Amino acid sequence: MGDLDSPATRVAGRERAGPDHVRLLLERLRLNWLLQRFPPRLVRALYVFVNSFVTIGALALLALVSRNPFVFPSLGPTAYLLFFSPRAKASSPRNTILGHAIGLLCGYGAFVVTGAGSLPFGGHTGIFWPRILAAALSLAATGACMVLFEVSHPPAGATTLIVSLGIIWRPRELVIIEIAVLLLVIQALIINRLAGLSYPLWNAPTDSPIEECR
Repeated sequence: MGDLDSPATRVAGRERAGPDHVRLLLERLRLNWLLQRFPPRLVRALYVFVNSFVTIGALALLALVSRNPFVFPSLGPTAYLLFFSPRAKASSPRNTILGHAIGLLCGYGAFVVTGAGSLPFGGHTGIFWPRILAAALSLAATGACMVLFEVSHPPAGATTLIVSLGIIWRPRELVIIEIAVLLLVIQALIINRLAGLSYPLWNAPTDSPIEECR
């Protein structure tokens, strides 16, 4: 007979019950019957769907009203990390906020240094070498800085390309992007704490797992 407290047994138990923060939130909302009637994976998918819809929807509405880029492509994978793997180091407020800040700074620096802004985005029908160089330089610098400062947040790699390719590059818009990241982190903090998860105020604990859900 197998060890009842073995790692495999504990993983199987978590798979049946669902991640702790999802289970606790459902219990608080008196919706824990969902885990009894539906597969845990389906419930987790619904949890991520609802949270992502609410958070990105709110930012999209803010973008529509203010006419500012509060929604941008790399915000999607950030939202996924914050709600699917909230205890991962990459999902901590520190790594999320500083990671995107590094991406913005490196992207803008590469955009200016290479002269990629001499033509508007989409205004060149052929190969525009300054923009290609800007994209390569920005991504390389972002990756190096994240390693150097121990700020791992993969979606920042997309943020830096958005800037270095000239999709969004004006300094005022870059500030708006960082504010959008901060607002997303605040929403994640509220929702994850509501779920009973000790989501960090800044840095993740040193013993945080790489992933919350598998």
